[in-house]
Amino acid sequence: MKLSVGKKWPIIATGAGLFSDGYLNNVIGSVNTILKILYPKEYAASPATRNVSSIAFAGTVLGQLSFGFISDYYSRKHGMIISTCILILFSILCSGAWGANGSIHGMLAALTAYRFFIGVGIGGEYPAGSVACAEASNEVKSGQRNRWFVLFTNFMIDFGFVVSAFVPLVMLWICSENHLTTVWRVSLGLGAIPPMSIFYLRLKLQEPEQFRKNTMRHCRIPYLLVLRFYGFRLFIVAIIWFIYDFSAYSFSLYSSTILAAVIPDGSLYKTFGWNVVLNLFYIPGSFLGAFSADYLGPRLTLTIGVWLQAIVGFIMAGLYDHLKHHIGGFVVIYGIFQTLGEFGPGDCIGLLASKTCATSIRGQYYGIAAAVGKIGAFVGTYVFPIIISNAGGEETTKGLQAPFWVSSSLCVFSGILAITCLPRLSQDVIESEDERFREFLASHGWDVSQLGDGGSMDELYNPEQEIDFSKELKE
Repeated sequence: MKLSVGKKWPIIATGAGLFSDGYLNNVIGSVNTILKILYPKEYAASPATRNVSSIAFAGTVLGQLSFGFISDYYSRKHGMIISTCILILFSILCSGAWGANGSIHGMLAALTAYRFFIGVGIGGEYPAGSVACAEASNEVKSGQRNRWFVLFTNFMIDFGFVVSAFVPLVMLWICSENHLTTVWRVSLGLGAIPPMSIFYLRLKLQEPEQFRKNTMRHCRIPYLLVLRFYGFRLFIVAIIWFIYDFSAYSFSLYSSTILAAVIPDGSLYKTFGWNVVLNLFYIPGSFLGAFSADYLGPRLTLTIGVWLQAIVGFIMAGLYDHLKHHIGGFVVIYGIFQTLGEFGPGDCIGLLASKTCATSIRGQYYGIAAAVGKIGAFVGTYVFPIIISNAGGEETTKGLQAPFWVSSSLCVFSGILAITCLPRLSQDVIESEDERFREFLASHGWDVSQLGDGGSMDELYNPEQEIDFSKELKE
């Protein structure tokens, strides 16, 4: 039991930080709805309504690219600790955002700036935390490695989505609509708690064994050879991630808007309540996809997920005029659409990004793919309103049908890319990919003795020296 728990604690400590991604990215949807009510002129009728919602994506891209470099050239562990500190600090600052002399415009400007830095912290979780999680999952029993990675990466994001929808509703119950300022400030400030809860665990982590064996941090990375070997594969992974985030984050940010159009009386309580129900649909898809990724493999699981999602999306678009008059049916079918997205690309794109490349450049490879994905999310949050507006506006059936037509068509395309251009991944793919990359480097005259930290592996990685978290918790 000690061995089993000891091997899983690093997975939990490295991957669970992505809960903050789900919470902090999704809670802004409810905060956005509240700010429009509180400041109809200063916020709803200004660029701030887009900036506050979307600026975190710009910071996330910067964080993914910079921390990808840090995690490969310096340390997975220190990258995670820095990103955790950033998330704690700026979540608190967002909660207390204030303008000079009580200026609303100043407060919104401060909130926008703080959200950017929150994005940087979130971005650091991807190439540092997720990559370390993938390497830590390599230590558990073969046949279970993919599920453990998914359960503490994408499942954590989705769980964060659910909690971020529920917290504003609870605050609304407590404070009522007469104190909406308290609702949005507390909802944002509570985002500091998740990174605080794993900070100690991360301090006690050791660098993953696979990283110590294969790191290039003591030499110059041969980027031309890396690009030659992994360029096409990275391009495919990045495009699929772009398409997934383009739809997933855009729909989550505007779920409150869509539900407000479906709910006749426009009740904020009902809108937030149905938003919780809607976000709950992420959970079963993400959970089932974690196990499917072990049994069917991530490539096939992703393909099945996006093609089924496309079918449901086309049905949703075709029947939207009928569904908008039946709130229960609307939420169920829309929820199925969302859960299939998590079953397929939500669970598997991170798996594919972390396990289709060698350990020595995994942080940068993963960071670039994830950054392209977040660019897709950033683009989607700007493009979706334009798509809706050009199709007739939020008040028309055609306007609200349009995103489903677009998203479903892109799902078909991403499934074709996955099944034709990506490799099948075995449970031992991390070791085999490292060996394959070593052979490629050696065949092109690169000195592979430069890989690793040097010394014997017994000196570099001794599980007995790691902290026994289960023992500490019992004490």
